[in-house]
Amino acid sequence: MGAGIAQVCAAAGHKTIVREVDDILLKKGIGRIRTFLDDGVAKGKTTADSRDATLANLTGTTTFEPLKACDIIIEAIVEDLQQKRQTFASLERILGEQTIVVSNTSSLCITELAAATHRPDRVAGLHFFNPVPIMKLVEVIRALTTSDATYAAVVAFAKSLGKEPITAPDRPGFIVNRLLVPYLLDAIRAYERGLGTLEDIDKGMTLGCGYPMGPFTLLDFVGLDTTYYIANIMFEEYREPAYAPPPLLKRMVLAGRLGRKSGRGFYEYGTA
Repeated sequence: MGAGIAQVCAAAGHKTIVREVDDILLKKGIGRIRTFLDDGVAKGKTTADSRDATLANLTGTTTFEPLKACDIIIEAIVEDLQQKRQTFASLERILGEQTIVVSNTSSLCITELAAATHRPDRVAGLHFFNPVPIMKLVEVIRALTTSDATYAAVVAFAKSLGKEPITAPDRPGFIVNRLLVPYLLDAIRAYERGLGTLEDIDKGMTLGCGYPMGPFTLLDFVGLDTTYYIANIMFEEYREPAYAPPPLLKRMVLAGRLGRKSGRGFYEYGTA
């Protein structure tokens, strides 16, 4: 999602610095943005001038130092609390006094992330949805320590990207995943119990309920490992059976069947 977030920031006119752990991943991320924009030009969804302006606003780095002049930093690394805390600690060493740091986490506690810093009043959550350039929604999550000024600045920033912000509570899953994840987990349980084929269940929800994707197509798109991780965090917090990952989900993750990104999840995907 980092590439998508960087793209919408640059497209909105913000000078955007992408930080990756190495040059290979950095080039891959920038390349993904360029491909998305080139496809948009080819399909008439954007202009060549707009594409070029977006790319001109993007620069890349593999260190934290160039980020010290940023007004807002969006953390979008893996959904792992310890790694996020380490990233926040690295950022603190170089940030300006007024810099706001937001996390794109889909499930972790923002207050816990903020508590690991010396600037908890300038930490918040800003949860985008995939694919970021297309999805209009962002969830703004306010930690117990987030100041009024920080909250207002994050909402204004989200609007500057052309997004529609909603305010979500600082509880695992926030609003969208709190409702979505139990639905996805229940679909897996229903499939395990023989409710229908993958295709029939997906078709039932798309054609019968008007969903843009069936639950298994969506699971493969999001990533089964991501869903599994979020479900575990939510179950640990709420201890409700609806959030407990089904055995089949756990086994598929252990087998490396993670969805589109691995080439196989509930469905199989060919390589280009």
